[in-house]
Amino acid sequence: MDGEKRSDAATSDADRLRTTEAELAATVIALAESEAKFRAIADSMPQMVWSTLPDGFHDYYNARWYEFTGVPDGSTDGEAWNGMFHPEDQDRAWARWRHSLETGEPYEIEYRLRRHDGVYRWTLGRAMPIRDEDGRITRWFGTCTDIDDLKRMEQSKELLSQELSHRIKNIFAVVSALVALSARQHPEARGFAQGLRTRIGALARAHEFVRPHTEASRPSVGSMTLHAFLGALFAPYSDERAAPRIRLSGDDAVFDDQAATSVALLFHELATNAAKYGALSADDGRVTLDTRAVGDRFHLAWTESGGPPVAGAPSRRGFGSSLAQLSVEGQLGGVLTHDWNRDGLTVFVDLPATSLSRRRVALKLASASELTA
Repeated sequence: MDGEKRSDAATSDADRLRTTEAELAATVIALAESEAKFRAIADSMPQMVWSTLPDGFHDYYNARWYEFTGVPDGSTDGEAWNGMFHPEDQDRAWARWRHSLETGEPYEIEYRLRRHDGVYRWTLGRAMPIRDEDGRITRWFGTCTDIDDLKRMEQSKELLSQELSHRIKNIFAVVSALVALSARQHPEARGFAQGLRTRIGALARAHEFVRPHTEASRPSVGSMTLHAFLGALFAPYSDERAAPRIRLSGDDAVFDDQAATSVALLFHELATNAAKYGALSADDGRVTLDTRAVGDRFHLAWTESGGPPVAGAPSRRGFGSSLAQLSVEGQLGGVLTHDWNRDGLTVFVDLPATSLSRRRVALKLASASELTA
């Protein structure tokens, strides 16, 4: 009886062993098939595909990598991949890759990668970590995409844009000079010519602020925001030795060439009139410009104080007022109102927030898309 029990136990152990071996064999086959499928998919992709161990050791590249670089199989395993980059990009790529390994953040960088013929081409490198159920990184999978043609197209477009912008800047200067020359020949039009030249100058400053720049030609007045733009526009009315006569406060906003011309004309007219007849015509006069984001609207309040008493609204609208009204209502889709207080003029501008920047429109559309997704 004991012998039979031992025999049955041995048979059971043998059955379990065979079952385990069968399951292991099936797992190995499944893994092999899965790896074969992955390699087939990776080799069919137009991008270069690679993967690393959790510590960043590169142990796999697809066929496209070897086709592009022309290096022998396995020669860029480990850390040898960095030697394929342009010498000027190697330290930057190493630093970005180490940062991703230390933090687990996705890896993304543009660098120049050496092709099999020795030519360096701009490449976009990206990688994402694969994590287990406990959140530990088990692998990194990445791609390299040749973006050299796109990069060159962007550079050519940028150069063309800068050249056209420079020509526009020169046109402003030529037009201003023609107006001045005409005024000398027709003294009776001198006042009109001077006003026209100052408006052209305001447009030129607006263009200079928002036009495409190289690093060398970029204005030093600040970033592309509404306050930085207005600060540059009001600079002629400031005295470096005294407090600013036009003080900005409130919310800043993203700002670009979409609104630059209209905003420049509006506030040039307000500042010019203040210097001639309003607060800035008096030594103690001051102006405050408060800007506020209110929901999907943007409010600007121009308030003058310390100037001559205001008798009331003018009997007729001048060219400057008509121009300001057209800039706000016709170009920016907003509303412009005047309050002729005895202590000083107040001008209130109510704009759609999206009128100041294309980027603001893009951000709003993106937010709406996320909400409806």
